[in-house]
Amino acid sequence: MGGKYHHGDLRGELVRVSLDLIAEQGLAGFSVAEVARRAKVSPGAPYRHFPTRESLLAEIAANIACQLADRVAAAAGEHDAPADALAAAAGAYTRYLIERRAGMNVIYAEGLHGPEHVGLHEQTRRLTDEFLMRCLTVAPDPGTALELMEQLFTQAHGYGTFQLDGVFVKHGYSVDLVVKKSTEAARIVIAGRTGLHAAG
Repeated sequence: MGGKYHHGDLRGELVRVSLDLIAEQGLAGFSVAEVARRAKVSPGAPYRHFPTRESLLAEIAANIACQLADRVAAAAGEHDAPADALAAAAGAYTRYLIERRAGMNVIYAEGLHGPEHVGLHEQTRRLTDEFLMRCLTVAPDPGTALELMEQLFTQAHGYGTFQLDGVFVKHGYSVDLVVKKSTEAARIVIAGRTGLHAAG
């Protein structure tokens, strides 16, 4: 191929290839050199669009936060009862993490907290707002809503990580079963924090 790039939008292609690389190998397997190799461009080509590794990773993380927010909103939108919607949102996070090996671990990766990463911060706020807005509909006060959101994110991420790390695989759990267990655990937490029980 001679290192020649055949796509019209190199910036978008670099992000797409990066997302696929992380889905395969996790954040530990991400490198600009490997992204360039997979995109069939020279090792220096990505730096014409993203001056640093962090700037590329911030763009990737913004895409992940955006996709997660869409997934969460779609899952929650299938339910009328606020507690059901919130539990479904937690399950949607777990499923995305298992499918893409990406969630808060990438969104809050080292080096991405600077003010220059405006797009990432906007999409992260959108994702957390999806959860917080729903937590506020069931919690008795804003403080409880924040605690509930933190617990749901932690729990949803934990279920996905156990599947990715092979813990649940050894038990013979399918992805659907792990998502179901994550959703059920979210229901228990929501009920414990708010007294509202989601439907079975």
